[in-house]
Amino acid sequence: MNFKIDVDMTPEELRKVLGLPDVESFQKEMMNKIQERMDAGVEGYDPLTLFKPYMNSGLDSMDAMQKMLLNLMTSYTSGHKGSDKK
Repeated sequence: MNFKIDVDMTPEELRKVLGLPDVESFQKEMMNKIQERMDAGVEGYDPLTLFKPYMNSGLDSMDAMQKMLLNLMTSYTSGHKGSDKK
């Protein structure tokens, strides 16, 4: 038996359903800072230094999310191997 569910929602609605934060203001702020530094002609400007404080925690949380999903998939597949027999 197969089920198909189509969900029609905007990216904002999906983000809220998944509990993800709204990062639009953060993105605008970061782009404004980058633009200011570019306009000022800061010597040795490296845009990656602006993101460094945010990327470390972001990558850790992404790694944790991947591990959680892998554990869910592993436990699901290992728990249903013997249940396919009729």
